[in-house]
Amino acid sequence: MKPACLALEDGRLFRGHAFGAEGERSGEVVFNTAMTGYQEVLTDPSYSGQIVVMTYPEIGNYGVSDEALESRSPKVEGFVVRNFSAQPSHARATGGLEEYLKQHGVIGISDVDTRALTRHIRSLGAMRGVLSTTDLDADSLTRKAKGAPRLQDVDWVGRVTCGRPFWWSDGKSRKDAPLVVVYDFGAKWNIFRLLVEAGARVRVVPATTPAAQVLEQRPRGVLLSNGPGDPEVLETPIREVRALLGRVPVLGICLGHQILGRALGARTFKLKFGHHGANQPVKDLRSGKVEVTSQNHGYAVDAEKLPSDVEVTHINLNDDTLEGFRHRTHPTLAVQYHPEASPGPHDSRYLFQDFLKMVNEGLSG
Repeated sequence: MKPACLALEDGRLFRGHAFGAEGERSGEVVFNTAMTGYQEVLTDPSYSGQIVVMTYPEIGNYGVSDEALESRSPKVEGFVVRNFSAQPSHARATGGLEEYLKQHGVIGISDVDTRALTRHIRSLGAMRGVLSTTDLDADSLTRKAKGAPRLQDVDWVGRVTCGRPFWWSDGKSRKDAPLVVVYDFGAKWNIFRLLVEAGARVRVVPATTPAAQVLEQRPRGVLLSNGPGDPEVLETPIREVRALLGRVPVLGICLGHQILGRALGARTFKLKFGHHGANQPVKDLRSGKVEVTSQNHGYAVDAEKLPSDVEVTHINLNDDTLEGFRHRTHPTLAVQYHPEASPGPHDSRYLFQDFLKMVNEGLSG
């Protein structure tokens, strides 16, 4: 097996064996704690700019399939696993993970002590790294890691948003269904699917689409999608979302939650190592119910900086960070976690029905 190496900017080195594509890539190194759903993780645009470490030890055992896609292709910068299964076994598999990564130019590294790597990131925080099959020199790779762009230095949303508006068409939406416009900051396809399932027609628009153009389409609601990177650099989307508030019902998910928070005047901050996985406990402060949620974000909204007309609705029980809020006077709500949960538990899918109820009630609701 061909050797590969992952070097972190602090000089920590992890050696293993390459699978997938060959070459060299840099990115912020983060860990994901989900036990299944590696293809959904790979194709989640929110992971753009990041090298993902899977904490579950056995990866590749059920292959890949078109049913598990969350975008057209993988978006991760690299993929780190403990044990790679070269022989997948699953009735729905259409191919193996290694060929899939090769096809899309994604470098993988296996036989890494992912527990030690995860503990290191958990203790010191997410940091830049370089994954290479061509340069195995520790000093050289560490220098490259230190010189790699930081996540906040790049407009990753601009790299993953759609190039032009389009209709999400899966043959299931009704022509007379209420129109929901989705701002694509790096949207996962399951958001579109569940909006249609809840009873909407879905029109997807690029991240910097002016609010005036959206309102010209006379939508019944607007959804702000998930996506990668630092929300603070997204000045245009924040400005356009601010122009929508009070004029149409709005739901923000993940990065959309952060953009909505900043549009309302709050600040965002970077988490030490982020929330990435399908097992994050979130408490609904209104009902007292605890939901197990799927999450993928490295930034959070500062709840103390939200204006007085915004109600905190959800908190993370691991670190008490903000997980959801609702405006007190007009139909605007947001959640930091992923109610579309792909991969992940389905505890929070009711939020799409709640949003469509708000859409149908309109601004008088």
